[in-house]
Amino acid sequence: MTDLDKHQRMANAIRFLAIDAVEKAKSGHPGLPMGAADIATVLFTQFLKFDPTTPNWADRDRFVLSAGHGSMLLYSLLYLLGYEDFSLDELKNFRQIGSRTAGHPEYGHGAGIETTTGPLGQGLGNAVGMAIAERLQVERFGKDLVDHYTYVLAGDGCLMEGISQEALSLAGHLKLNKLIVFWDDNGISIDGKVEITDSTDQQARFAASGWNTLSVDGHDPEAIAAVIRQAQASDRPTLIAAKTTIGFGAPTKAGTAKVHGAPLGAEEIEGTRAALNWPHQPFEVPSDILDAWRIAGLRSSQAHKDWQKRFAEADAESRAEFERRNRGDLPATFTKAMMDYKKKLADEQPTMATRKASEAVLTVINEVVPETIGGSADLTGSNNTKTPQTQPVTPTDFSGRYIHYGVREHGMAAAMNGMALHGGLIPYSGGFLIFSDYCRPSIRLAALMGQRVIHVMTHDSIGLGEDGPTHQPVEHFAALRAIPNLTFFRPADITETLECWQLSLENRKGPSVLALTRQNLPSLRKSFEEDNFCARGAYVLIDSEDDAAVTIFASGSEVEIATDAHRELSNAGITARVVSVPSFELFEAQSDDYKADLIGTSPVKIAVEAGIRMGWDRFIGNDGAFVGMKGFGASGPYKELYEHFGITKDAVVAVAKERLGA
Repeated sequence: MTDLDKHQRMANAIRFLAIDAVEKAKSGHPGLPMGAADIATVLFTQFLKFDPTTPNWADRDRFVLSAGHGSMLLYSLLYLLGYEDFSLDELKNFRQIGSRTAGHPEYGHGAGIETTTGPLGQGLGNAVGMAIAERLQVERFGKDLVDHYTYVLAGDGCLMEGISQEALSLAGHLKLNKLIVFWDDNGISIDGKVEITDSTDQQARFAASGWNTLSVDGHDPEAIAAVIRQAQASDRPTLIAAKTTIGFGAPTKAGTAKVHGAPLGAEEIEGTRAALNWPHQPFEVPSDILDAWRIAGLRSSQAHKDWQKRFAEADAESRAEFERRNRGDLPATFTKAMMDYKKKLADEQPTMATRKASEAVLTVINEVVPETIGGSADLTGSNNTKTPQTQPVTPTDFSGRYIHYGVREHGMAAAMNGMALHGGLIPYSGGFLIFSDYCRPSIRLAALMGQRVIHVMTHDSIGLGEDGPTHQPVEHFAALRAIPNLTFFRPADITETLECWQLSLENRKGPSVLALTRQNLPSLRKSFEEDNFCARGAYVLIDSEDDAAVTIFASGSEVEIATDAHRELSNAGITARVVSVPSFELFEAQSDDYKADLIGTSPVKIAVEAGIRMGWDRFIGNDGAFVGMKGFGASGPYKELYEHFGITKDAVVAVAKERLGA
């Protein structure tokens, strides 16, 4: 058997496992695995550095299937290469409840899946973050411990999505030369030929953003190998335009949209088996071909052993730090540093905007947590995410800890996910809360994957003032609170800001958003408490000795309004309590008794927030009073806006008295 024959049979093993799994499920996308099987075979058998017996080896190459609908390509590879999580039974259960082989690759379902790639373009954005992380870690630990590539297989859809432009232009600017993207250039999308919707010269587009661009026949194994070697030698990221036939081998459906997202059907499968000389039963891989794949799976085992030897020879401090960061553990000094600063705040009682409070807290954090990597979407001076410890990352110097992402909110959020998935780093970034709309798909995926990424989102309400309703978030608190496994924080002062930052860093199972003010806020927590009150999600800030007639619930900047209203009510002889609600999600995680006690039995319950009411009925009930926004904002000085929209202490007092009949 010639090398070409062997290659073709190994590639056909991928094709037919994909065909058979999709047919059995009566659902799926066989076209991409059939078309890209030659590329994958060359990459995984000759180039990719990995170890199926230690799938999470830190210095493995990363392979991202950005065109996630072609998931059977990845699942077939993982089975053939001997990954324990992907047995033949898992492939037979493709797209079934409880299987590891979901319709699109889902991070955490099985080792070998580097990221969740459902929405097109996300994988490309994640891969840029992984490549950034690799460069950052090389600077910190040296090439003996960190030296790997990030490979991507992207389709036409990935390159049409807007996120692709943000991701590729950032990668080109940063000269991420160890990022190699295969474009599965098959000319077909769901609606038919790509030419009916797009006429972009993709190679010119990538070249214009600083990429090395190459092209290859995606069915010629020798040419594919040669082009990968060229890409590896580049000083820039590389796009390889691989011309392929979608559904390669299918007698009537190859090269058409019919093979993109539907099973081939029994007759077409029979014809494909004949055309590709694959006279085997469904899910049957000949023993010699399976052996060849399993041997390929062990190809990098020596590279892993060599790495282990180099790791053992590194100094003890570097080894311990490398392992700590990759485990995701915070430094032992973190808790004490936060507690010391918290005591200082209790003594000094500073008045400042929570965006400035965040900067002050971050200065403490970045001193003791060296793995934080900050950034901003061209709003550094507004977000206050840069501290003295975070020098800029540049195309020629990755020793810094601050990334100027440019006006690329979506690309930034996707890259942050990739950095977190890579391991060893804790990414945080800055933007305006209104632009969480641009970040939302990536934030949602961070929540789905359980990744620790932290989004600092400032200018969180009408309190930003003159920029007007286009920049004033009103529905965004509710919209972000709606995402499962995302913790949305809205701290009321600098002490709450510290506590929310601490909780964000300690949460290793999901992303966090810190919504912060532009306007100054007083310090409301008057004494030092070792306990993190924000960890409860909501807590009594001002209690009442007697049963309170009124309970005022508020978050963020409106807690000050609540406390001012409490003072007036007290002066009028009305008993009241104030509850600060920094996080709905953490409140819901408390015991039923705690939640019931906190909400209490006051006959009048009022919520105050410069956003829409949605979500607050949990605290105040359907018949509770809400002082907040009912529509969009307006342009004007922020104090006048609060008056204009009736979000004031006087409004709170008036509604309390009206409800009490006082």
